[in-house]
Amino acid sequence: MVGITIKKVVLAVLLVLIIKVAWAEKAPFMTGRFNYGGDGYIRLTGEKSRTSFEGRYRQESGLYDQQAYRSLCLVFGAPYDPMRLGLSLRLVEFLDFLQDRFGSNVGMIITSGYRTPAYNTHLRNQGSLAAKASLHQYGMAADLKMPGVRSRRIWDYVKALGFGGAGYYHGDTVHIDVGPARSWDEKSSGVGSGISDDNKLIGLVTDFDKYHPGDRVLLRFIRMTAFPIGVNPVFELITKASMNSKVKITTFSPSFTIPTKKKCPQFADIEQLALVQWSLPKEVTAGHYTIRASFCDQTWAAMPAKVSASEIEVVTP
Repeated sequence: MVGITIKKVVLAVLLVLIIKVAWAEKAPFMTGRFNYGGDGYIRLTGEKSRTSFEGRYRQESGLYDQQAYRSLCLVFGAPYDPMRLGLSLRLVEFLDFLQDRFGSNVGMIITSGYRTPAYNTHLRNQGSLAAKASLHQYGMAADLKMPGVRSRRIWDYVKALGFGGAGYYHGDTVHIDVGPARSWDEKSSGVGSGISDDNKLIGLVTDFDKYHPGDRVLLRFIRMTAFPIGVNPVFELITKASMNSKVKITTFSPSFTIPTKKKCPQFADIEQLALVQWSLPKEVTAGHYTIRASFCDQTWAAMPAKVSASEIEVVTP
């Protein structure tokens, strides 16, 4: 028992060091890691957390400020935990992008930020429009309002943009997330319809959209609704050219938060698939790529056999 505890402590320390190094690696030469990002300065208030943040979370060099990130996690009620990906920087950047578009002097009020799976289930049981596969559980969604800006206007803008999710319930708040592009209202949300049952909508996301050769890539699976999930520990890095069967696809074995020595490791909950890590080869050429994962020993018939993350771009300094 003592040996197991020591191993867990060592693993935790190693992960902390790895993530700190990965954080420091981010964008010393690149200020825009996302396709949709703001100016690096944001004003947010958490209605439930009763905390606020106003300031710069991204330096001019492109590096992210860890102390600012910790403060943002408090606003959203998200865990600040090196053992997992908590609040999504993609969400922060997208909200910053929206804030810049609607007026940088207008702050955002977050009425609902991060939700634990247990709390999300509680909301569903209470009859709230909380999706079973809600991205709030991954720190990738926020219900918000902007004083002086109609929520319908924000909803329409995000829909036209064709990026992320936008939900509008004809009130003063709007749901914004950084999942797949889609939109809905209270009549078309799909909540309670079984649309996400048995991992039908399971997905894979990267922490950034743009990388340099040799950068560490942090991935996580999202929209999971049934466990256990068997994941093939060998992933694929695919170029547009490799869609042609004559071109060899690069394979790699990322690291997970639990041991994956078995041919088909089984994952029991969201937490165990919240941090998957891999470093791009230093010799990888510039271009556009997709990372694809496949599943094994499938328990859930409706679950897809494979999922692909959104396209990433590898650029040279």
